[in-house]
Amino acid sequence: MNQEGLLFGKPGIKKKKKKHHKSIMHNRDGTCYLCMILDENYRKYDTLEEHHIFMAGRKPLAEEYGLKVYLCFRHHTTLGGKDSIHNNYDLVRKLQDEAQRAFEVEFPDKDFIRVFGKNYKKD
Repeated sequence: MNQEGLLFGKPGIKKKKKKHHKSIMHNRDGTCYLCMILDENYRKYDTLEEHHIFMAGRKPLAEEYGLKVYLCFRHHTTLGGKDSIHNNYDLVRKLQDEAQRAFEVEFPDKDFIRVFGKNYKKD
């Protein structure tokens, strides 16, 4: 069969697979991170959403260093009202502070501010 003019993928070029690193802040055990720290509720949920602590341009770094937690529907969607991580800037800042502290414990040889470009600790 003459294959001239047919479109095929480029030979020998493989797409680089992203590694999904484990969270250094929260075990994926069915609990919601915010339910635990805010309400001391350790209930197991059937469905949880993975939430990267740093978004936009820093999301790949959050994935690389395991700076993510697992949240229930109430805490991860905008329908959760004031309890939703997407509606509450104070919660976002609290998680960013905790993420920086976890990073500094897990990776003592790396400078958080150099990697992420900002200090998130509330000191």
